[in-house]
Amino acid sequence: MGTDEAEQRDVAGAIRSLSTVDLARLRALARLRARRLPGIDWSDILHEAIVRALDGTRRWPPGVPVVVFLAGCMRSIEHDLRRRLAQERAWREHDPADCEGADPERAIAAAQALGAIVALFSGDETVLRIIEGLGHGRAAAEIRAQHGLSQTDYDSARKRLRRALLRLDSEGGPR
Repeated sequence: MGTDEAEQRDVAGAIRSLSTVDLARLRALARLRARRLPGIDWSDILHEAIVRALDGTRRWPPGVPVVVFLAGCMRSIEHDLRRRLAQERAWREHDPADCEGADPERAIAAAQALGAIVALFSGDETVLRIIEGLGHGRAAAEIRAQHGLSQTDYDSARKRLRRALLRLDSEGGPR
């Protein structure tokens, strides 16, 4: 059995052995976190924290009580969800299809730039998946998990994307 498997078993065992008081504390913290997130139920936040702990997305540091670790996971989840909601709200406010009087030239230029980027990577499925994930406001860990990418594969694809974008001029064409 590898170290990762032993770690996961420890996390699962620690979660199973949480006392009723600890569970009540975690529920209360999840409720506090959910208050600031419209449309998100407290149980979703708590369950997501447990899932991230169990699947290894979040590592349980040695010496940190499991309740404190799960509370930190929930804080991180709340932060991610709030960031995503704010980003979606900003996109809706600036979506040319939703706004009358929006600058059509700017919308066309943005669509052309995105088209040029996608065309550059038409043969690179990994980069296209990353672009799609970023466009939906997903974090790197979510994109990697969703598409089964290793950290190295993800980082390499991000570098290819970054280098290509640096080669493009402000008009969206190659330099």
